Amino acid sequence: MPCFNEAATVERAMARVLASPYTAQLVVVDDGSTDATLELARAVADERVDVLTQGINRGKGAALRLGFAKCRERFVIVQDADLEYDPEDFAAMLAPLLAGQADVVYGSRFHTARPHRVLYFWHAVGNRVLTAVSNMFTNLNLTDMETCYKAFRREVLEAIELEEDRFGIEPELTAKVAGGGWRIYEVGISYAGRTYAEGKKIGWRDGLWALRCIVAYSGLGRRAGRGRRT
Repeated sequence: MPCFNEAATVERAMARVLASPYTAQLVVVDDGSTDATLELARAVADERVDVLTQGINRGKGAALRLGFAKCRERFVIVQDADLEYDPEDFAAMLAPLLAGQADVVYGSRFHTARPHRVLYFWHAVGNRVLTAVSNMFTNLNLTDMETCYKAFRREVLEAIELEEDRFGIEPELTAKVAGGGWRIYEVGISYAGRTYAEGKKIGWRDGLWALRCIVAYSGLGRRAGRGRRT
């Protein structure tokens, strides 16, 4: 759970994750928050919780790298601290992994009949464009490359070297997972998106950087991925 200035939601997000019967470990990485996020996370008394800090704001990608290195369970799910994604979807996310059908599962906000908060038109268009371009370079048919909800067998994360510090981590992960030949599934999830007034952080500059990352890692991903189909 990477988090930056999420004092308003981090306790509730952690409580929801810890309430899931699928949660054996929760790794929280504070990305140099200037509010009480770190203190609130450290105050959660549960032996399954590991709280780490980057000290300074380095970005979501850097926080994920730090958190992934601390994970010790069979499967790893990325969960933001902003309550946009619901841990009740863990069952759907883990089902293909537990069945031995998949190595990686993407939770799609677009391929679903689950409840969605209706928000920004152009944000949705941007997501679809980035997903389409990513699919062109990776030869996948994802509907939501930019989704936060990605679940992995831990071996997948151990087999790839991640480099992006900020939101470029999403296309980088996708390119390197595709390049490694891992089995990818996609399931529909619910989504309660935030407005920018409520704290949403990603913007149009991140979209432009994502395009750069799609191109940069498409070939690199095929060379860097060391996974094998099973």
